Amino acid sequence: MEIIKPSIDQLTKGKYNRYELVIATAKTAHLVVDEYVKQRTDAEKKINEKRTDRPLVSMINKDLCDERAVRNAISAIDCDGVDIYRQGEKPVVEEVTEE
Repeated sequence: MEIIKPSIDQLTKGKYNRYELVIATAKTAHLVVDEYVKQRTDAEKKINEKRTDRPLVSMINKDLCDERAVRNAISAIDCDGVDIYRQGEKPVVEEVTEE
């Protein structure tokens, strides 16, 4: 079994419990998969319509292709790219947009 770093304690930062972290990770991983599917669909459409001669892999974000969705979600949570809210405050997971 592969050890995932950072640890759960580092990810929760003393603010969240493990359950909240699991829910946030799952929802963030779902967003990652959705983005991969969107980028792949757009790339395939361009290739099929002969609007590009670039390879499929070069038109999809490298991180989405090379890393598993859960690992990308954990990285996003670790670097504060995802805000985690408790149930009832705001959505459990809200994606932070890049500026």
